[in-house]
Amino acid sequence: MTFDATLVRWPGAGGWVFAPVPPEHAPETAGPFGRVPVTATVDGRTWSTSVWRDRAAGWLLPVPARIRRGKDDGDVVTVDVEVDPVRL
Repeated sequence: MTFDATLVRWPGAGGWVFAPVPPEHAPETAGPFGRVPVTATVDGRTWSTSVWRDRAAGWLLPVPARIRRGKDDGDVVTVDVEVDPVRL
């Protein structure tokens, strides 16, 4: 599931930065607390994380600063997300 995403900073102090996951690349169902464990790659950097389901915003991939390499709100990144069946 590879796609381009525009990073979005969640409002508020210390807001997280997310890559919205297009509906065609989103998991079919949500796990506990609306999360699904995935292996994600953003601009060539891979890590284990979870995608989150937000009622208003849809599926979101949190992208930590160590992965973003200076990119932030409004920057476009290439994303690959694979559901991690071992961690389901």
